[in-house]
Amino acid sequence: MTEMFVQLKLGDQRYKSKTLCKSANPQWQERFDFHYFSDRMGILEIEVWGKDSKKHEERLGTCKVDISALPLKQVNCLELPLESCLGALIMSITLTPCTGVSISDLCVCPLADPSERKQIYQRYCFQNSLKDMKDIGILQVKVLKAVDLLAADFSGKSDPFCLLELGNDRLQTHTIYKNLNPEWNKVFTFPIKDIHDVLEVTVFDEDGDKPPDFLGKVAIPLLSIRDGQQNCYVLKNKDLEQAFKGVIYLEMDLIYNPVKASIRTFTPREKRLVEDSRKLSKKILSRDADRVKRLTMAIWNTIQFLKSCFQWESTLRSTIAFVVFLVTVWNFELYMVPLALLLLFVYNFIRPMKGKISNIQDSQEIADIEEEEDEDDKESEKKGLIERLYMVQDIVSTVQNILEEIASFGERIKNTFNWTVPFLSLLACLILTVATITLYLVPLRYIILIWGINKFTKKLRNPYSIDNNELLDFLSRVPSDVQKVCNGWSPPTGTPTLRSGHPQSWSSTRLYYCE
Repeated sequence: MTEMFVQLKLGDQRYKSKTLCKSANPQWQERFDFHYFSDRMGILEIEVWGKDSKKHEERLGTCKVDISALPLKQVNCLELPLESCLGALIMSITLTPCTGVSISDLCVCPLADPSERKQIYQRYCFQNSLKDMKDIGILQVKVLKAVDLLAADFSGKSDPFCLLELGNDRLQTHTIYKNLNPEWNKVFTFPIKDIHDVLEVTVFDEDGDKPPDFLGKVAIPLLSIRDGQQNCYVLKNKDLEQAFKGVIYLEMDLIYNPVKASIRTFTPREKRLVEDSRKLSKKILSRDADRVKRLTMAIWNTIQFLKSCFQWESTLRSTIAFVVFLVTVWNFELYMVPLALLLLFVYNFIRPMKGKISNIQDSQEIADIEEEEDEDDKESEKKGLIERLYMVQDIVSTVQNILEEIASFGERIKNTFNWTVPFLSLLACLILTVATITLYLVPLRYIILIWGINKFTKKLRNPYSIDNNELLDFLSRVPSDVQKVCNGWSPPTGTPTLRSGHPQSWSSTRLYYCE
């Protein structure tokens, strides 16, 4: 065994830790959030797995924790001996009561009560910005109806129901039988843990004991929600890349505290529950390679532009560049770096059209890839080459994922400056303004000294603190070009609104190390 990872399971909720090189004392330093309902059995099952160089996996040891036996509202640091092997797993588990999800009928809509609406506004007002930092806001979704759905049964009808997902929270409507124009008229309430989450609404056809048939899906970024307005959304395919058949009518209200949401932006995103691995696609691989190539070409063109200035290919351009260089270097102060980035935000705010044009081009490219993918799927069914070459698939999938990560990273930086998500761009402007003023007033040595003291003493102050990079956490909230097209991102308008749900318990698990 050359690598190790840990799997955690509570009911049907599953997480997988990152994979580390095998050692006697591996340290994961990861956090996972589970939903734990006090009226159900709460056995947290933990498995330590090893993986060899040929990707063969073997279970090394297991242990269990009875969540119901742990006290609430305190950190429980546990040393759990592993069964069937030597060693122990060090974890901390915290049970925190929280506001849960809820479902109600349209006739008893929670926000219809003015007193309750006022209480919720008060709960998320500016004065309460530093209270209960995890309680960012509330989302209320009215699922009204769908029209002209795809007929999934031989009778020419469908048995549709609707599944709503926000992060790891999932709720669904009841099923309406033999109907292509169902009216659910249900109200769903979700607690908001990250304002940059995307609400996914999927329509399925109930098919008895068989898995339900897919009828369409929409994805709605929380920051694009227009409060209190009834909206009609065209259903899309599973990858959200092409229009499907039918539309769905939703009405949403959102209340959140901007200060809490801004602070949450600079912390790690909640990990998604373990899902099926993404299939290999040569078209997606080609698309990701093209995305990386475009970013590389943009950097290359910038370098060539600078070289042309040095070589005086254009006298006017080189003269202007030389004067700007002399003035900048002679008068340079460190605070000018965030100030220059701030000016870039202003420039792109004034000229936003270029990004919209590229959006349309990206959308067209994704549609073309989807059509070609369908053809590839048919060919793969006949040939079965992927199954026979699973080793090659694993390597190519890794390359595909690396290319996508590189492309997404560059596109997220670009989209931050392009005002794709105004909330994030405004937040970045605020941070850069503070950085400019700080660097102008405070000597650099003091800033480095404070930063170094904080880094050196962090583990001394909190031995179980989980390291994170605030800049990368911020960029993880910015959509890439593909996510912009799939999620149909548009700037938000209107004012927020919502309601609290039923109380439940929240299990927060931190996995530290094994020895």
